[in-house]
Amino acid sequence: MTPATRSRPALLRRLRMLTLLEAANIALIGWAVFAALGAPFSTANTVGFALVAGLLLIGSGYWALKARQLRTGARQPPAIGVFRPLRPLCAVALAAGLAVMVPALPGRPPSEWAPGLVLYGLGLAEYVNYFHRQLMHDTAADWRRLLRTRRLRRSHLAEDLRAHRGRHVRT
Repeated sequence: MTPATRSRPALLRRLRMLTLLEAANIALIGWAVFAALGAPFSTANTVGFALVAGLLLIGSGYWALKARQLRTGARQPPAIGVFRPLRPLCAVALAAGLAVMVPALPGRPPSEWAPGLVLYGLGLAEYVNYFHRQLMHDTAADWRRLLRTRRLRRSHLAEDLRAHRGRHVRT
């Protein structure tokens, strides 16, 4: 997703769409799990939803900052440093979430834990997708690169954090 492969207005539209979709997915997933499927607000289901919602919110915020970077011509997204502590915080939240969910599983009907475990998996995938490797391949350019290199690329947020760290290292 570089200006070389897309026009600036098209890239800005894409970034705005990603911002909105990540935020909308929070409501959509909540509705799908708790209203449409009727899953109870059990510990596992609630924790799984909270984790995926938090990561989607982080993603929405990141794409909003990327859009602002493109609009202003900044060298890096504004306030990118805010995301640095979120990486380990999210890892701890995922570990803590699993530690809370697992004891709540035995003896419960699947409706009280299965949706939560699926949501946890989605949250884990979002964590990897944002902070480590790009898992989402929804454009032709993404697929061409994946097929050409046969490996997942570093995520955009991970690249921005790496570049930010490089610019702020004191010698």
